[in-house]
Amino acid sequence: MLHYIKGIITETAPGMVCIENQGIGFEVNVPDGSGAYLARNGEVVTLYTAMLVREDDISLYGFTDRESLAFFRVLMTVSGVGAKAALSILSALPVRELKKAILFEDVNAITKAQGVGKKIAQRVVLELKDKIDPSDTGMEAYVPEKTITPGSAKEEAVSALMSLGYSRTEAMSAMVGITEEGLSAEEYIKRALRSRR
Repeated sequence: MLHYIKGIITETAPGMVCIENQGIGFEVNVPDGSGAYLARNGEVVTLYTAMLVREDDISLYGFTDRESLAFFRVLMTVSGVGAKAALSILSALPVRELKKAILFEDVNAITKAQGVGKKIAQRVVLELKDKIDPSDTGMEAYVPEKTITPGSAKEEAVSALMSLGYSRTEAMSAMVGITEEGLSAEEYIKRALRSRR
């Protein structure tokens, strides 16, 4: 098992980089926006890797940080999510934002990943929601069953923010950040908009 690869990037293509180490070029699948794409010619990079072995294929998946690699493995525990879907999800959302989307049951944010439909996104939320620590996302104050009560002013404010173009994750994050209780929906909206400036 390869834990990481350290070497020089000699070639890049969408979703892939080639890292040369001691005369061997390793083809590594990476998420879009990976820091590996920013490496200059001759610059040494380190990618933390997962090696998947199948009957007809051996593939390497690489990430510039251990957290992304760990969450790649977690995503693959979801039924119906293979390596390609997991990589696609991590290409669409950084790990911290993905965790927030799962906590806030923002299925639409996850379906932005190429090739990931609503059913798979719902499964990701359903199977991983209880495995995420809110403090990993900066949402220490988030308590799922207490944060937003159905029919409350906060819920109304979330709906209004979404109609203004905010994603559910962004709207919910804004509400969690407002610690005062008992405000009107309009006041929650004003405070949320101020915090996003």
